[in-house]
Amino acid sequence: MALRMVLRKTLALKQTIPLAISSHRQLPNHAIHTQPIRLSSFRSSEPIGDLAQFPEVEVVRNPPEWKYVERILAPRTVPRPTPKESYPSGWKPTNPQPGLKYTVLRTKNHMLPVYLQRAFRGQRRITVIRRVEGDIWLLEAELRYLIEKQLNRPIITRVNEMTGQIAFKGDHVAVVEKFLLDKGL
Repeated sequence: MALRMVLRKTLALKQTIPLAISSHRQLPNHAIHTQPIRLSSFRSSEPIGDLAQFPEVEVVRNPPEWKYVERILAPRTVPRPTPKESYPSGWKPTNPQPGLKYTVLRTKNHMLPVYLQRAFRGQRRITVIRRVEGDIWLLEAELRYLIEKQLNRPIITRVNEMTGQIAFKGDHVAVVEKFLLDKGL
């Protein structure tokens, strides 16, 4: 009885099937009710209908009018920030110290590539620095020394030379960003 109810609800059966179902016996095709599959929004959308009901559109290539359209369009690349003494957000442009054996390239939005990765519902936090070029081991050693000195305990790090990434176990984003900004990176 319970098996019939489960099969009827899960398979949406139109008729009751016998209780003894063997593994070699298959359900008849008319017993299973299937709904049409929605392929995509384009294929399953309603047809447009008569095109005469829509207004005529004329493409105009007029340079004097095009300048108003260009003003609305988003730029293809992020523009370079205008140089100022200080910015309200606290952002600083790159000004690397001479003699550094490593560099951390900025992202396309001119931000530092320092990220906090969370896993296991926020229980595991890993600080990741990307886009490191040059002596990646020297940068890792300096940051590890700074963080261990602040925490008074050793931390776990991982260096990936191929991708130019350094990972520190824990949430150290603020410390790493301050260090990189002080170095002018």
